[in-house]
Amino acid sequence: MKKYIYILLAVITFSACESELDLESPSELTTAGFWDSEEGVRTAHTGLYANLRSSAQNLWLLGEMRSDIWGGRTYESANNINLIESNFTEATAPFEGWAGLYTRIHRINDFLVNAPDVSFINEDDKQHLMGQAYGLRAFYYYTLLKAWGEVPIILEPVGAIDPSDLSKPRSSQEEVMSLIKSDIEASLGAFGSDDSFWEGNRNFWSKAATLALKGDVYIWSGNLLGGGTSDFTEAKNALQQISSFGVDLAPSVPELWGVENEGNNEFIFALQYKQDEAENFYNSLTGRSTEINPQFNDKGESMIDFVIAGANRYGQSEKTILLLDDNEDGRKDATFIRLYVDDNAGTGYSNYSEPEYFGSVFNKFLGQVIGTERIFENDVPVYRYADVLLLLAEAKNLLGEDPSGEINQIRQRAYGASYDEVVHGYINGSQTDNANAILDERYKEFIGEGKRWWDLRRAGDSYVLENVEFLNSGEEFKLLLPITTDMIGRNPALVQTPGY
Repeated sequence: MKKYIYILLAVITFSACESELDLESPSELTTAGFWDSEEGVRTAHTGLYANLRSSAQNLWLLGEMRSDIWGGRTYESANNINLIESNFTEATAPFEGWAGLYTRIHRINDFLVNAPDVSFINEDDKQHLMGQAYGLRAFYYYTLLKAWGEVPIILEPVGAIDPSDLSKPRSSQEEVMSLIKSDIEASLGAFGSDDSFWEGNRNFWSKAATLALKGDVYIWSGNLLGGGTSDFTEAKNALQQISSFGVDLAPSVPELWGVENEGNNEFIFALQYKQDEAENFYNSLTGRSTEINPQFNDKGESMIDFVIAGANRYGQSEKTILLLDDNEDGRKDATFIRLYVDDNAGTGYSNYSEPEYFGSVFNKFLGQVIGTERIFENDVPVYRYADVLLLLAEAKNLLGEDPSGEINQIRQRAYGASYDEVVHGYINGSQTDNANAILDERYKEFIGEGKRWWDLRRAGDSYVLENVEFLNSGEEFKLLLPITTDMIGRNPALVQTPGY
């Protein structure tokens, strides 16, 4: 209960204008006296996660919606078609105000400047909180870099900025990446040898999360910003440390998903959702009972008793359906419930049948039925150990090493008792073959987790153009998002993303 009171206090405290880089107001935390005590710092710390959770849907849209996963059949009006088709201009730029991420960064800047001056009963606790804050700031700036390339760097608390210095230009990608790497090292330095999860809870950032982020960041930097072998080596070394922190694959796909399995050792950092506190947004990938109840699942079972009151705004692409159309792969049923207009004489449809296919319900974060209502309270991972293994496979492949061991760990878990090394095992091939195998494995593994667009981008422009049908050669500028004319009007130091 005390934790939820903190969250409520933090949300009230952090209510502020969402106009990004509108920095005229002094810090609410400073003026309210939140930095006078350890309890105030802890309250502010909890608020950082309430802030992060409020950005969850934007983070998902940024990391997945422009990929090849979605764009298929829906049974209600589809959302975000312009994102799926990369169909936007300066006038129709999505995510006005940098998707709200600078508001989150402002809170962290306050924390990083003020928390060190507060005495703690146990100073190691304060160091853990500092490690978390630096890790979160690196995560936010990494997201901004991936989405927009050049972005402003703001490190001062809101109240410390001179009004005459409000207009901040976009810094180069290299400068932003340097800041991200610096914050990662500051995070690791603050954690020191402490590899614990705060309060034993993986809903808070940790040293393992920072190392996962470091692997991700250094592969991006090595492949897209010229860091090369030294960056790939840094990534590999970071990722290889994580398994020693009590992190491992869940034994089977059924033991990974579901509200009852949220405490599994695979989750490294996850956004927390609870009934009467906050629900996730995945009800938009389900539907209404009026459409779903008359249908049948692919086993030929009636959906008449399926409890739901959602919306169906995002449909899996046919490419996604076919990629997962393997009945021995546990991820097929764990990811989607496929709906058909009839039961095929009671036998269902063991494989995709387009004429009878009605649509799908996203199954991975489907919550649970309590009474007569479905509550979308699944925790949603930002990093989990499967991610670490496949990032490690990427780093090894880019270093000219064999990534098959990591790929096969994921496949073995996916196929369970059906796994046959001869049939399902991957054998090391050329660097390009390996890269495509890793991308395909990540595709199947992380549907709905906000990864696929970033995976394609991290692999390189050619992989994006080969896989996303709405992007063509000559449109590489569209890999980065434009900013709105209103943003430029409010901050004249900004210039438009090249190409728009």
